[in-house]
Amino acid sequence: MVNAARWQDLRLRVISAALLIPMAVLCVWLGGLWFTAMVGMAVIAMGWEWWEMSGERPALLLPAALYILPAGVALVWLRGNLGAGMANVLFVLVLVWGSDIGAYLAGRLIGGPKLAPAISPGKTWSGAAGGLLAVALIGWLAALLGGGDGGGGDARRAVLVALALGVAAQLGDLLESGIKRGFGVKDSGWIIPGHGGVLDRLDAVLVAAPVAALIGIFVARGALIWQ
Repeated sequence: MVNAARWQDLRLRVISAALLIPMAVLCVWLGGLWFTAMVGMAVIAMGWEWWEMSGERPALLLPAALYILPAGVALVWLRGNLGAGMANVLFVLVLVWGSDIGAYLAGRLIGGPKLAPAISPGKTWSGAAGGLLAVALIGWLAALLGGGDGGGGDARRAVLVALALGVAAQLGDLLESGIKRGFGVKDSGWIIPGHGGVLDRLDAVLVAAPVAALIGIFVARGALIWQ
C-alpha cells in the first residue's frame, strides 16, 4: 500500500512548478535583459534567504557570494552565446527538473536505504538512482532531437554530459541540505509553496550551472554542450 504521507506535498509542488516553469522558460527564450533580470532577482532572493538563515551575521556573507554568484554568472554566460545559449540553458534546467522529478517519484515509490541520513534524512539511494535515470533519458532524447541518431557517439556523449550534470545537481541538493542543517532550519524560505525558498528550488542549479559552463568553455567550445 502506498503511504499517502509521502505524497502530501505533491499538489503544492505541481502548482508551483506550473506557475514558475513557464515564466522561467519565457525569460530563457527572450534572453538579454529579461534573462539577466530573472537571474539577478533569483541571486538577490537567495542572498536574502542566506542572510536570514545565518542570523544576519555579516561574516557569513562571503561564503554566500562564493556559493551563489558563480551560478548566476555561469547562467548569464551560457545564455550569452547567440548560437547555442538558449538551448544550453534549457538543457541544464530541464536536466535539473528531470533529476528532481525522477528522484521524487523513485524515492516515494521505492523508498529504501537513506542516501545521506546525517545531511538529508529524506533522500534515498533509490531516489538518487531515479534522478540519474531521468537525466540519462533526457540526454539521449537531446541527442535524438538535436540531430543525433539516438545511438553511437552522439548519444553516448549526451548521456555522459547529462549524467555529469545530474550528479552535480544532486550534489547541489545535498550541499544545500547540509547548509540548512548547519543553520538549524528546515527550509531556506517560504516563498514557493511545496518547495520552501528560492534557494531550496535552485540548490541543484547552483552546482549544475557552473559545471555546464566549464563544459561549454573547455569541451563544447561555444557549441551545444551535449554534442
